[in-house]
This record gives sequence, structure tokens and C-alpha cells, in this order.
Amino acid sequence: MENNETRIIIGGFGGQGVVSAGSILARAAMAEEKFVTQMVSYGAEMRGGTANSTVVISDSQIASPVIERPDVAILLNQPSLDKFEERIVSGGLAVVNTSLVTRRIQREDLDVVKIDATDTANRLGNVRVANIVALGAFVAKTGIVKMESVEGAIEEVFGQKKAGLIEINIKALGQK
Repeated sequence: MENNETRIIIGGFGGQGVVSAGSILARAAMAEEKFVTQMVSYGAEMRGGTANSTVVISDSQIASPVIERPDVAILLNQPSLDKFEERIVSGGLAVVNTSLVTRRIQREDLDVVKIDATDTANRLGNVRVANIVALGAFVAKTGIVKMESVEGAIEEVFGQKKAGLIEINIKALGQK
């Protein structure tokens, strides 16, 4: 994490809420008046294909939104672990959804947070909040933004059109 800049990649299948998790994190950082960028990438298949969202959070201006070597990877599925494990900087953080990742991290130079995000989301009654369970684990581990800022960002992202999803997402945020 150089120059007080944290480079984060969130990877998963299309439909897992990778983009919304990145947007929520970016909005939380903006609410705290941090510098932030966000970019998204989709596989050709869309829902069910690969997707990732990159977020850079900094206390100063960000030179580029492109992330070659993330400080943090939030890995919601096995293909994302396979794709991004080697790219995480030494000493970086991997948040792993053990519900869908079938192998353990091979590298010993990473800090690893394991969370059964999909199973936890199912217990909450909506598998689609697994992204927020993983995001909450990341925020709890790092303190990069305040949980209250993330809650506010959830309310902002879902707004009035999807207000019925706000409560379960905020509940998912606090799961460990």
C-alpha cells in the first residue's frame, strides 16, 4: 500500500454483485472525502461469466485507476482466486469466499480472511448479499472506511427504487 493508496480488486461471477460492492465501497470512501476511482470489467458471458471491480482509495490524488498489483483482493469465486492470487502484492490481503472457493491460498506471504459469504447470505435469506458479507469482512479487517459510511452508501446505491434491499444488505454487512 504505497503512497497511502490502497488498490482493491473485487472478483466474482457476473450476478454476484461485484460491481455494486465496488460502487458501495467507492461511495463510502467519497463520503469520507477520500480520493477514489472505480472501474469495472465483465467477461463476455455477463451473468455467470467473470466480472471484477477495481477500487483505488487514497488520501491524495490518484495517478491511475488501473490496477496491475492489488493490495487487496476480495475473491468471491474460484476463478477469481485463480486469476488474481499471484497478482496481489506481497504482504497484501485476500478476502476469500470459502463457500465457493475450493482450494486454499497457495502463497504464504498474504494475510487471508476466510468467510463463508455465500452460506451466510443464504442463512440471511438472500444469496445475492454474499458480496456485502465479504465487503463487511474486508472493512472490519482493514478499517479503510467506517461501517457507517458503508451503510450510508448502501442506502444511496439502493435508494428508493430498491429500498426493500437496504435492510438485508446492512444486516449482511455486519456478518462475520
